[in-house]
Amino acid sequence: MNFDQAFDRLLGHEGGYSNNPADPGGETMWGVTARVARADGYLGEMRDLPRERAKRIYRRLYWDAVQADQLPEVVRFDVFDGAVNSGPGQSVMWLQRAAGAVDDGIVGPKTIAAAMAAGATLAARYNGHRLRFLADRPTWGSFGKGWARRIAANLLGGSA
Repeated sequence: MNFDQAFDRLLGHEGGYSNNPADPGGETMWGVTARVARADGYLGEMRDLPRERAKRIYRRLYWDAVQADQLPEVVRFDVFDGAVNSGPGQSVMWLQRAAGAVDDGIVGPKTIAAAMAAGATLAARYNGHRLRFLADRPTWGSFGKGWARRIAANLLGGSA
C-alpha cells in the first residue's frame, strides 16, 4: 500500500466535516482538526478545507512521521491510521510493543528491523495494543463503538 491508497482508505474512517462537542479534537474536516489546519497555515472555514491540503497534512504529519514506507505491508496502514487517531508517537509505541522492540515512540532502524522480523501476527498484536489503549480513554463511552469498528475494519482490510 502506498500513501495515495492509504489516504483514500483513511477517508473511509475520517469522512467529511464534523463538529462533535464530545470530541476533544473539536471541529474537523477530512479528519484534520482545526488546530492542525491552523498550524499548517490554513485560515479558512474548516468546512472548506481542500481535500488536497488535508492530503499534504496527512502525508507530512502522519505517514512520513511513522516512516510508513519502511514498515511491513501487513501493518503499514494500521500504523498510519493509529497515528492519525492517537498521534504518531503513540502509534509507534504500539508497533514497538507488538514487534518486541523498546517502546520509545521513535521509529529507527531497530524498530523497522523488529517489525520486519515480527511475522504474520504483527497486525493483530498491534491492534490489540491499540484497542487496549483506547478502551482506557475517558471518551470511550462516546467514541468506543466507532473506534472498535475502525480497528475491526482495519483487521478485515476495509474501512469503518
